[in-house]
Amino acid sequence: MKHQLDFEKPIDELQRKLEDLRQHPETHALGISFEEEMRMLEKKIEALKRQVYSDLTPWQRVQLARHPRRPYTLDYIHHAFTGFEELHGDRLFGDDRAVVGGFARLGDQRVMVIGTQKGRDTKENILRNFGSAHPEGYRKALRLMRMADKFGLPVITLIDTAGAYPGIGAEQRHIAEAIAVNLREMMLFEVPIIACVIGEGGSGGALGIGVADRVLILENSYYSVISPEGCAAILWKDRKASPEAAAALKITASDLLRLGLVDDVVAEPLGGAHHDAVKTAATLKEALLRHLKQVASLTTSARLEGRYRKFRGFGQFTEPAEPVA
Repeated sequence: MKHQLDFEKPIDELQRKLEDLRQHPETHALGISFEEEMRMLEKKIEALKRQVYSDLTPWQRVQLARHPRRPYTLDYIHHAFTGFEELHGDRLFGDDRAVVGGFARLGDQRVMVIGTQKGRDTKENILRNFGSAHPEGYRKALRLMRMADKFGLPVITLIDTAGAYPGIGAEQRHIAEAIAVNLREMMLFEVPIIACVIGEGGSGGALGIGVADRVLILENSYYSVISPEGCAAILWKDRKASPEAAAALKITASDLLRLGLVDDVVAEPLGGAHHDAVKTAATLKEALLRHLKQVASLTTSARLEGRYRKFRGFGQFTEPAEPVA
């Protein structure tokens, strides 16, 4: 079943009209050739797409980031990497299927790739816990990153989560501690680390595998300390204010790049990554290889110093000058 967002309805109506014309050519307008009418409709659809998708609001980009047909981590691993061998378990509690990872090749480079994984249907979403990791997911990621550091393999992380799982079991197994340890350890690993937000980048759940030398983000993804709905419920006392919250939070790729919170924005096909997953994966692969080459060329001490300064520079603010008496 096709999933349609509200702002895409005018495009969908024209596409349905075009499809009807193809199936029933006898209904085309009199006085104009069938081929000409088809071309006119195709041009109109293309122009409308460019108009709609070139002027998306922050809330509309959040909706695209959550699109159920958007490529997930395993899709990008399939299209952009080769020789993937998935590894399981944290050796402490269990195997969290919301986090996937293992050895792979990115071009000619052997890497450790790790990411959060959502499900396509109800059954898979239950298996993947809707992409929200438990403590054992972050501890699995840490185990794999330690292995990569031991063998000198760069680490690639793909982030797509609304946030870490906030349930009682996760709290009992110390979710905050698991994320905090990942933040500390990722700051100290000597191998290059590249992170990319491929969909949702929610709070500590995203940051738990997001400390990196370079942080990339896909064009229609978002990265935020809180969801727009959560922010709206706190500040506006009404989740209906989510569009206003999304704008105020400055969570879109362009805002994050301007604020220096990400290093590069990876372009998506017109309308979003779900319209051409293969093309998006190829663009992501090129960006990952380019940044990996730059980071790998640094000395270990320079890489660690740059990583430290990068994250120490976040959260800057200014205060108004004291009024003159």
